[in-house]
Amino acid sequence: MSKYDIIVLGSGPGGYVTAIRASQLGFKTAIVEKESLGGVCLNWGCIPTKALLKSAQVFEYLKHAEDYGLSVKEADKDFDAVVKRSRGVAEGMSKGVQFLMKKNKIDVIEGFGKLKPGKKVEVDGKDYSADHIIIATGARSRELPSLPQDGEKVIGYREAMTLKKQPKKMIVVGSGAIGVEFAYFYNSMGTDVTIVEYLPNVVPVEDEDVSKQLERSFKKNGIKIMTSAEVTNVDTSGKGVKATVKTKKGEEVLEADVVLSAVGIKTNIENIGLEDVGIVVDRDKILVNDYYQTNIPGYYAIGDVTPGQALAHVASAEGILCVEKIANMHVEALDYGNIPGCTYCSPEIASVGLTEKAAKEEGYDIKVGKFPFSASGKASAGGNKDGFVKVIFDAKYGEWLGCHMIGAGVTDMIAEAVLGRKLETTGHEVLKAVHPHPTMSEAVMEAVADAYDEVIHL
Repeated sequence: MSKYDIIVLGSGPGGYVTAIRASQLGFKTAIVEKESLGGVCLNWGCIPTKALLKSAQVFEYLKHAEDYGLSVKEADKDFDAVVKRSRGVAEGMSKGVQFLMKKNKIDVIEGFGKLKPGKKVEVDGKDYSADHIIIATGARSRELPSLPQDGEKVIGYREAMTLKKQPKKMIVVGSGAIGVEFAYFYNSMGTDVTIVEYLPNVVPVEDEDVSKQLERSFKKNGIKIMTSAEVTNVDTSGKGVKATVKTKKGEEVLEADVVLSAVGIKTNIENIGLEDVGIVVDRDKILVNDYYQTNIPGYYAIGDVTPGQALAHVASAEGILCVEKIANMHVEALDYGNIPGCTYCSPEIASVGLTEKAAKEEGYDIKVGKFPFSASGKASAGGNKDGFVKVIFDAKYGEWLGCHMIGAGVTDMIAEAVLGRKLETTGHEVLKAVHPHPTMSEAVMEAVADAYDEVIHL
């Protein structure tokens, strides 16, 4: 039986990052993967979807070339080629992870891993042991009883990335990150898209001002939006799909070629031996302490299978923290209140910290500042004036409570707020830090100036 210091179960952005950090710290490390190195993120999530969205963005530019004084005749798309490029990007990234495994001398064990008592993992009938076993098996598309996925007419995100034929009409159920990203992509490609959201606002975890702006931008681009609505039944017996949608006004039947179910995720914790080992699970999540130890010594869990935010960068941070703790390094527990969230539709969305509503509910006396990109020179020059930066500060101490952005490129801007909050920066310090002009990022400074009644360009 092969013996290791650390075995990682799952090779997504949580698992492979964990394995690399473990190897860097001198641990003999192995990683178990049943499919492709890189997990969902690299193969079926974060990376290939961004490739699709980039194709959509380029196509949008071509269609609006005249707005920039350019002439492009008969711009069209090749849907198959767009999908093929996305798959190529994913394959390249997966090969990159393979290289990193070899570089860091990490053993890759291919097959389905199952936990066993006594700090063992069984992979296709063979046992491997380790002093520490880290579960990083991730999650998959969640299915609703009223919306069973058949992989053809009712699909999840995997099928949405590799459809053989572009649908003329699509219904997207759920308006979280996955839902709105695919809604934007297919709408840009020319598909008639309708979003059905159960809650009153699209992207419901975001600040309400952001939700309203995205709804305006999407509707301007021809995306239909139904909020406070629920799909109660789908009929796939005919050529297409008929979805019964319940709203405040009653029931309505929508017809489409395809329904994309984007109603959240389900953790991959079935049949991996949790019950055999005695690891405690609550509401589909493995319970862990601040350093990702389960209730059974020697077994740990990180990423989507734990109660934290189901985000790739969270999984990576958790894995690094976990192995550094195993190595007896001094580590601080992760601050889940300072985790940035990014959504890559157009306009993009990025946020960190409390929304305005949440800040008020927590009893803060707040200062709120907002700067629209319509007043930004860089945004005007780039032709991307939709959106804004919104900041929220504690009026008493100047603490940066939250930052919410919607607009072109904001996913690359949010790190300023994350770092500022980590360093306990005050509003006045942000205001006095000189921001470059003309940039999209100076909207952060302008929003802070607005909060403190010092705004210049508004």
